[in-house]
Amino acid sequence: MKKLTTHGAIVALICLSEVLSMTGFAAYAAYLPVLRGEWSMTGAQSGFVGGAFFFGYMLAVPFLSGITDRLDARGVFVAACLLGFAGTTGFALFAHDVASGAFFQALTGAGLAGTYMPGLKALTDRVEGERQSRYISFYTAAFGIGTSLSLLSAGWLTTAMSWRTSMHLLAFGPLVAALAMWVGLLPMARRAGEQAPWFPRFGTVLANRDSRRFILGYVCHCWELFGLRSWMVAFVVFAYALNKVVAPVLSPTEAAALINLFGLPASILGNEAAGKFGRVRWIGWAMMASGLLCWVAGVAAAWPWWLLLTVLIVYFVSAMVDSAALTAGLVQATPPAQRGAAMALYSLSGFGAAFIAPLAFGAMLDVAGGSDNSFAWIVAFGSLGAGGLLWVLANAGRRG
Repeated sequence: MKKLTTHGAIVALICLSEVLSMTGFAAYAAYLPVLRGEWSMTGAQSGFVGGAFFFGYMLAVPFLSGITDRLDARGVFVAACLLGFAGTTGFALFAHDVASGAFFQALTGAGLAGTYMPGLKALTDRVEGERQSRYISFYTAAFGIGTSLSLLSAGWLTTAMSWRTSMHLLAFGPLVAALAMWVGLLPMARRAGEQAPWFPRFGTVLANRDSRRFILGYVCHCWELFGLRSWMVAFVVFAYALNKVVAPVLSPTEAAALINLFGLPASILGNEAAGKFGRVRWIGWAMMASGLLCWVAGVAAAWPWWLLLTVLIVYFVSAMVDSAALTAGLVQATPPAQRGAAMALYSLSGFGAAFIAPLAFGAMLDVAGGSDNSFAWIVAFGSLGAGGLLWVLANAGRRG
C-alpha cells in the first residue's frame, strides 16, 4: 500500500482507523440489559463494570499519550490496538461476573487510551495550518461514528448468535485499524526527540490558564456524555417496556446508534460555531442547554417512543456541540512541544469523570427507587448535567 502524503488522505485514514479500533467500545452497553440478568447485577454493579473501561483508560493514558511527545504516535496507536484486541477477546472468552467483566473492560479501555489521543496527536503532527481545527473536529466526530458502529454491530450480531461470539468478532476491528495505520502512514521523527520525558509533566500544562479551562470543561463534558452512553440502551429498554411498545421500528441498540450518529454533525458544526461566536462563550451555551435538557430526557421515558427518541436526539446534540470545540481549544492553547502531555492530562481528567459517571448514574437509580422506577431515571438523568452548569457559572463573563 502506498504511503499517504496529502492532508485529506491522512485525516481520512486516521479517522477510519479510529472508528475501526472502537468496534468493541460500546458492546458492553449493548449487552447490558442481558448481562444484568445473567450476572445478577445491581445498578451500581452494572455501572461499575461499565466504568471500569474508563478506569483502565485513566491508568494507561498518562503514559501512552504522554510518550507521543517523544515517540511517533503512529507506533503507539498500533501497539494499543493489539491491547484493545486482547481486552475485547478476553471479555468474550472469560468474563462471567462483575470482577472478571470489569477486568477485561479495563484492559480494553487501556487500549483506547493508546488510540484516541495518540491518534489525534498523529493527526496534528502531520496536518497543520488554518484547517487544523476543522480536521480535529472531523477526528473527534469519528469517535461518535465508532460508538454507533459498535452499538449497531453488537445489536445486529446478537440477533444471530450469542453475545460472546458477537463480542469475539468485534475484537477484530482493532487489528484492521492497526494494519491500516502501520501500512498507510509514513513514520515521523519526534521534534523533541530524546529530550522529551517518558512520563508527561503536568505542571507546565496546569500553569496555562486556558489549558486548565478546557481540561475542566472536558471533565464536565465526559461526565455527561459517557454517563449517557453507558445507560442509553438500558433506558430505551425501560421506556419501551413502560409504554408497552411491541415490535418497535428501532430496537434499543439501533435507537442508541442512531442517536450517537447525530453527534457527528453536532461536533463538527459546533466547532465551526465556536470559531465564529467565541469558543468559551459557545461551550457555555452548550453546557447550559444540556444541563437543562437532561431533566427533560429523563421525564420523556413516559412519552410515545417517537417523541422519546426525538428528545434524546436533541439532548445528545446539545451534549456534543462542545466536544470538538473543547479539544480544538486545548490544542490551540498548548505549545506544540507540550501537546502530548496536555492531551494526556486532558484525557486522564475527562475519562476519569467517564469512569465515575456510569457508576454514579447506577447508584442514583438504586437510591431513587431502582431501574424499574420512572422517578429514579429522572434523578439519574438530572445528575448528568450538573458539572456543565457549574462550569458555566465559573466561566461566566469570560471571553475566548
